[in-house]
Amino acid sequence: MYFAALLARTEDGWEASDTELDDVETLSDLAELARESSPEDDTVLVLIEQEDAWFGVVRIDGEDDPRIYVSDAAAAARSSYGEILLTDELLGKEPGDDVPDLDALDLDGTEEPDGDSDDTEEPVGGTSADAVPHSPVGDSGILDDLGISEKELKTLDADALSAIAEALGAAEVLETVR
Repeated sequence: MYFAALLARTEDGWEASDTELDDVETLSDLAELARESSPEDDTVLVLIEQEDAWFGVVRIDGEDDPRIYVSDAAAAARSSYGEILLTDELLGKEPGDDVPDLDALDLDGTEEPDGDSDDTEEPVGGTSADAVPHSPVGDSGILDDLGISEKELKTLDADALSAIAEALGAAEVLETVR
């Protein structure tokens, strides 16, 4: 089960809104959605979690590039929402690292399986969960200036979004959209 919400910081405090990510296909789409939720260039946090598996925080400050933290990259890689967050840059890859050069393979469509092939090959153009670490990735200092240290963020697990909202003083507003 997934949960996604936007927390926008305003001069009156935090405002929360739940959000549907069905139409979000890229990190740029997600950043645009977050910016639209705040009429000013205030800080907006996108909080995403898959129950008991992983959580992610995307921070958008005005027109700056989004900052991202994902608690378990391998678990997130198995999720369509997680794949939005796991950019090549975040994973330390060059764009296209995991995409084979199909021209170099010289395939004409008539090849027979060689019998010793296994089904664990990485999908063409996709991200294999085995290719990413079972650990946090991204900017672990994403919430430092908001009162949540890197160490605290890395130790969060079950119900992490509630703990983050509590530390930000936004627990009540987050619960209204949960």
